[in-house]
Amino acid sequence: MESRSGTPAPAVTTAVAPPARLSPVRPGWRGAWHGVRPTERLCHVTGAVLVLSGLAHLVVFALDGGPWDGPVSWRKPVTFGLSFGLTLIAITWVTSYLRVGTRLRSALLVVFAADCVVEVGGITLQAWRQVPSHLNMETGFDTAVSMTLAVGGGVLVVLLTVFAVASFQNRPTGPLGMPLALRSGFAILLVALASGAAMIARGVVLTRTGHQEAAYHSTAPLKPLHGVSLHAVLVLPALPWLLSHTPWSDRTRRRVIQAAVGCYAAAVLGAGVWAALTW
Repeated sequence: MESRSGTPAPAVTTAVAPPARLSPVRPGWRGAWHGVRPTERLCHVTGAVLVLSGLAHLVVFALDGGPWDGPVSWRKPVTFGLSFGLTLIAITWVTSYLRVGTRLRSALLVVFAADCVVEVGGITLQAWRQVPSHLNMETGFDTAVSMTLAVGGGVLVVLLTVFAVASFQNRPTGPLGMPLALRSGFAILLVALASGAAMIARGVVLTRTGHQEAAYHSTAPLKPLHGVSLHAVLVLPALPWLLSHTPWSDRTRRRVIQAAVGCYAAAVLGAGVWAALTW
């Protein structure tokens, strides 16, 4: 194209904007953590701290030695720290599949987390004082700690029962098999709560009647039943979540979950029979 003077007109160039800079992709774990509610985040962190406390006392046991069994040992802060920490993390996760109001669930989880801290804290304190934590009425302070742990156990029973009832009132959400796994896990968890209450009740009766040493050893028959049934709410729901990431058919996944529930129920039944025979 030429201008009126006969000289070529300068070429018209169109400015091309540089390509938009894409925001970096958020890594999977960070993205998942970013989407967690503040209450859930608090519970997960608290659970992790309790687990670390249990592991730390395992190191203390390795260094200090002493008996593993008995009312006074490093076993209690180890096992209770790990157990309460994992249970808190598990309950925080699995209740996200329940059809419970957000505010109600958050309130229950905060109380549950606080109760877990109180239970593990009281047990750990008494371990460092080298005195029994449960059923110990030797001094006023020991009685206060023991009663606090007993009341805390009652609070745990109430909170977990509320979640268990909610799992049966309305069908839980989640991947294939999650409703069955959740309901089975909570049903078995109620067995753990009942066995724990039975241990405390029998121990208190023996303590009040002057059989302090017998009270410390009276819980042994129910400990396997209590321990096995306590973590069903973590193990069973984890299975459908893991299977949802496999290419297996719905029929296969359903059968695997049903078999797992049956095997876990058989293990609990076996522990219950053993407890009945040795009670």
